[in-house]
Amino acid sequence: MRDFFGYIIGLVLFIILIPWIMWKASGDFGFGTGHVIVLIVLAAAGIVLSLWSIVHMKNVGKGNPMDAFNHEVAPRTSQLMTDGPYKICRNPMLLGVFLYYLGVVIFLHSWQAVVIFAAYIAIMMVQVSREEKRLEEDFGEAYREYKKNTRKLIPFIW
Repeated sequence: MRDFFGYIIGLVLFIILIPWIMWKASGDFGFGTGHVIVLIVLAAAGIVLSLWSIVHMKNVGKGNPMDAFNHEVAPRTSQLMTDGPYKICRNPMLLGVFLYYLGVVIFLHSWQAVVIFAAYIAIMMVQVSREEKRLEEDFGEAYREYKKNTRKLIPFIW
């Protein structure tokens, strides 16, 4: 039941609430067909990458991603995730969400959506830093080696 609750929180918060806040903050906006296509492509790619990461973590890691600022919402993974989507970058789930939000920002074409996206990125980078410290404690040298060989968020760049 706790797993299900965590997935519902994730769906509501990340897929519905934050884009809705971007939309409401944007007020009146104009968009063209190109904006819609970019939204569809980036949203689909982002959601697929995030879902792949969640399913992989559940099936292989025997745990869940729901750990918010060191408060465990659902059971954590029992092993270090380094394959599947976690070979792409250390935070493929977050990369997927960022792709989705980038599509929303382009669709809304507003500075307000950009500000909300930037604030979200800043908050999540704090979360990632905290999570990486916990992963080093949990998995030690194996995590440090993974960190050395795998980009944090954007493959080949960062």
